Amino acid sequence: MQWFFGLSAWQQAIFASLMLYTATALGASLVFFSKKFGGVALTLLTGVSAGIMIAASFFSLLLPALEYESALPPYLTVTLGFLLGGGLLILADLFLTKRAGGRMGKQCGLLYLAVTLHNIPEGMAVGVAIAAAAGSEGALVSALLFAFGIAVQNFPEGACVAFPLRAGGMTRTKSFLLSQGSGAVEIPACILGAVAATFIAGLLPWALSFSAGAMIAVVCSELIPECFSGNKTVASVGVLLGFCVMMILDVALG
Repeated sequence: MQWFFGLSAWQQAIFASLMLYTATALGASLVFFSKKFGGVALTLLTGVSAGIMIAASFFSLLLPALEYESALPPYLTVTLGFLLGGGLLILADLFLTKRAGGRMGKQCGLLYLAVTLHNIPEGMAVGVAIAAAAGSEGALVSALLFAFGIAVQNFPEGACVAFPLRAGGMTRTKSFLLSQGSGAVEIPACILGAVAATFIAGLLPWALSFSAGAMIAVVCSELIPECFSGNKTVASVGVLLGFCVMMILDVALG
């Protein structure tokens, strides 16, 4: 491990970001082992995806955003960022309604956008943590554990993008490629966070709360109506399971 401690912050960030991306890709790869979705299975998986995104918005994004300092009071920064993120998804909803091919195309587009936006500040946060640990092996180990915790959370998130894409009629290969692409953005984001740690740290509360608003907006406008239009009991079980899984991962490894 000494060779790793001897690397510069941006080089260490590359290794950490690859861990984040790999976890997303592994989650997305589950789509290759799935059969054609429909009925109860689709309702359950859509509910699980909704629960995962709700929990991730709160535990992975809003709570950490409140811990960062900014020019405005933290609660005000987080509130404004949240509203901006939700507003963007509402505008994207209106745009995709006109351009996307059918309701499922719009749903998948919004879901992909929300998860991708959410991965950018997570990658930046890992890069900032690594840069802040410069010169201290103990602090660097803590930063790597933080990265590992996010990587574990990325596994179900990769699946929660791939499954709806597959359910929308995409091939397994295309669903996987698009889903893993949502995690690939964490690589440049993590490196950027390490290189410009001071500047990025000031933007993180905005980026985190912005992403949370986007995720909640897509859950409310697409995933919740979709799963509850079928079997409400199954949908409720899915949302609760997804939320609990993500909450446990966030609290235990966050």
